[in-house]
Amino acid sequence: MIDRRGFLTIAAATVAAGGLAACAKDNPAKNTGSKGGGKQITLGFSQVGSESGWRAANTQSVKEAAAAAGINLKFSDAQQKQENQISAIRSYIAQKVDVISFSPVVVTGWDTVLKEAKAAGIPVILTDRSVDTSDPSLYVTLVGSDFEVEGERAAHLLEKVLAGHTGPVKIAQLEGTTGAAPAIERAKGFAKVMHASHPDWKIVASQSGDFTRAGGKQVMAAFLQAHSDINVLFAHNDDMAIGAIQSIQAAGKTPGTDIKIVSIDGVHDGFVAMSKGQINAIAECNPLLGPQLMDAVKTVHAGKGSTLPRWIKTKESDYTADQAAAALPNRKY
Repeated sequence: MIDRRGFLTIAAATVAAGGLAACAKDNPAKNTGSKGGGKQITLGFSQVGSESGWRAANTQSVKEAAAAAGINLKFSDAQQKQENQISAIRSYIAQKVDVISFSPVVVTGWDTVLKEAKAAGIPVILTDRSVDTSDPSLYVTLVGSDFEVEGERAAHLLEKVLAGHTGPVKIAQLEGTTGAAPAIERAKGFAKVMHASHPDWKIVASQSGDFTRAGGKQVMAAFLQAHSDINVLFAHNDDMAIGAIQSIQAAGKTPGTDIKIVSIDGVHDGFVAMSKGQINAIAECNPLLGPQLMDAVKTVHAGKGSTLPRWIKTKESDYTADQAAAALPNRKY
């Protein structure tokens, strides 16, 4: 897979700038916003689905930010199916929207439809997740998190959680949707820290829970049947961790004590579980990307996409159980 950071090379930037120039020529700016007169910007946005509390907050942020910016939003929910997302993008092309944005279900398989958007002169902005493409000019920028770094942060949080622990560390990993960028990169980042610094850590079970509570519950139950000595759970998102807590309790174990839990996201229910000591630490992944996305949409529509960084990163924090109660009232998602 092409690393996101690889796109920051001079060669990629040159290709991207050329593609942006072509888009700007084929799709000249009509206005930089809808409140200054002129034609309203129309954004076609395809959401990956509604699999988690994080995704619900992300969707709400996009819708609210579009309304606040005066942008006409055409929204579709792909229900976690790539074919639905490709169909939605083609529909947006047919409707001749000004800008297309989407959060990709999986990493691969986008080149054909992205080439269709480019041929139509419609610039594309990725949100939340990256894609693997041989042509970096097929999209303008990515607005989202560094998932590999999130995996690294989760591993470092586990270091804090396990401070003073002696004996083997047997880890169960609940992966996100198979083939999705956050699942691939969070696992990679966690493993990087583990292999570099912790020869006593061992992942004894790893399987996708599809980022859902039901998936987390089901897979964790199977993990515990096969590996009753698991003492750590690394979940790629809070919803799977919350589902896993139910299976841990059903097995007669205490989540957060018998099995230490570190997850990623930072949704409200994750903080509730953390305030109860059921989750030990969470690496935040900020879903409130809407305002940054709308700023990027306006910039691209104004023909200034080449001024944008290749990757617009979100600001995030890490939390441990002792911080949860104080932080909970201020959580916005």
